[in-house]
Amino acid sequence: MTKLLLSLHVLTAILAIGPIAVAASMFPRCARLSASGNVQEPNGQTTAFLHKICRGYTVVGIAVPILGVATGARMGILTDAWLLTSIVLTAAAAALLLTAVLPGQARLLAQPAGASGPEGTGTNVATDAIAQLRSAAARLSVTTGMFNLLWAAVVTLMIVRPGSTTGA
Repeated sequence: MTKLLLSLHVLTAILAIGPIAVAASMFPRCARLSASGNVQEPNGQTTAFLHKICRGYTVVGIAVPILGVATGARMGILTDAWLLTSIVLTAAAAALLLTAVLPGQARLLAQPAGASGPEGTGTNVATDAIAQLRSAAARLSVTTGMFNLLWAAVVTLMIVRPGSTTGA
């Protein structure tokens, strides 16, 4: 049962958190392209899709800590310092995603629509509106980077496991 739980935990982490990390990282650049009226990103379709990926996989991602705690309980390691640290980092990453990344994406999605011309293409966006969007996208890039670094730290702790007897 422990091996099954651990396998499900790892698979869910890869399949749920991976897409969030990639889509969230791509989002700020696509938002800048959309606002500047770039033909590669007309009308924010890609940014809207990336935001939808992040939101959808966030719901699925709830299974990662649930399976992780179940696995830890089964293994009798819930009080180990490395696991408690991982839990705290996971909570911080989740809080960052829910309070900064997803709302920041939603704000950027709303911003070009209100600032663009009649066709919504972004071709008549005022220079200051583009500058504001670029600044917001840069802040979102930093926040997303912090989210990804938190997950990298969690993965590292899961592999290294200080005090492990596996010889790693």
